Amino acid sequence: MNGWKARYFPILAEFAQSGGNAVRAETQQLSNELIGLPTSVILRHHEESVQFLLSNAEPKERITVVQRSLTFITDLLVSLRAPEAAAEEARSNKFETVLQHMDSGVALFDAEGNLRFVNVQMSKLLKAPRRELIGSTLFRLFFHRSLSLSVRRHILRVYRGLALYRRYHDEFQDAAGRHLLVSISQPDELDGDYLVSVKDVSEYKLIEQAAFQNDKLAMLGKISAAIAHEIRNPLTSIRGFIQLLNPYLSEIGKQEYGRIILSEIDRANDIIYEFLNSSKPSAPMMQKVSVDMLLRETALLSESEAHMKGCEICYENFAPELAVAVDVKQIKQVLLNLMKNALDAIQDVIGERKGRIAISARQEGKFAIISIADNGKGMERATLNRLFDPFFTTKEAGTGLGLSVSYRIIANHGGTIRVDSQIREGTECKIYLPCVE
Repeated sequence: MNGWKARYFPILAEFAQSGGNAVRAETQQLSNELIGLPTSVILRHHEESVQFLLSNAEPKERITVVQRSLTFITDLLVSLRAPEAAAEEARSNKFETVLQHMDSGVALFDAEGNLRFVNVQMSKLLKAPRRELIGSTLFRLFFHRSLSLSVRRHILRVYRGLALYRRYHDEFQDAAGRHLLVSISQPDELDGDYLVSVKDVSEYKLIEQAAFQNDKLAMLGKISAAIAHEIRNPLTSIRGFIQLLNPYLSEIGKQEYGRIILSEIDRANDIIYEFLNSSKPSAPMMQKVSVDMLLRETALLSESEAHMKGCEICYENFAPELAVAVDVKQIKQVLLNLMKNALDAIQDVIGERKGRIAISARQEGKFAIISIADNGKGMERATLNRLFDPFFTTKEAGTGLGLSVSYRIIANHGGTIRVDSQIREGTECKIYLPCVE
């Protein structure tokens, strides 16, 4: 302690006399010795040293001594603060780097509504450069030229939920179909500032929908197991008695009644079979097969119906050697079901344009992707979200089981089905199946 005090006065005096030009090294050495000392102790000793300097200085030199003494203590305290400030800046830079690389969008508003910080992910979600957003007020964001109309509407919706209902969490779907989860918090550490985070939860939604779909199909299986046999047994009895009554119906000229009853019983049996198959399709009998062969046969089987409806089928295979291990009968059932849906969709717009179904295949990673795309009427998003629900149908004579059956078959093969559709433009169904060498 006494060591630094003994050196302090001579260095200060030399600094005051020379203006600091001759004692930079000594000042730095003194600064190193003072690290860790309380600022109040240093200031107290500095004031005592300055008073002693002033008592021995000429009156005309006192102003200069005071000015240079002030410069000396300021530089000294800044040099003592520098390591701590550098460490704080390093921590701040590290935290900002973490925020910039988060997969969630992060924005910081002050209490007056000024945007103070936006990370890269938030900039991508808003589709606007960060430099054009930072500094904007909340009101300016409602009319910001770099933000699309849909984005500005979502910002207004979040603001209204916060202002009117104190709703700090919200979830919505943007124009691109992404599910976004918005959260607003006001931590005590931010001194009144608002932290806004936006996370794209589309993948989690897909997983949730798949789990929900499996739950519904499992429930459907339990129902079908309970009632299927109870319905089919009396239908079999009725069919047998109608066949016995056929000769008597022919005698009275009512054989047509018998034919209609039998055809309706057969149709009811087909519906029950579809119902059972939708809840639990039989285990696939796997065999290696060429995707090219599957699609060529599917196109050939659908060609006559497509020709009758004035529709053109185009087939293109971008990976001729592509092969999959599947149950051929079940996969053909899926492909023909999707082709029939495509033909039905095209039939509604056949007067506006020539119908066209494009079938293609390609490889993407470990999956073979089979695409069936039509230029039909397309579907609304509400319909698209319920497409694989059992018993959901938009057709007057449909059972709503075809696509749920197809979904379960593909799932049993370790694959999935994805559907994209635009109103008045058409629909594309993609089947993902694991490919084999």
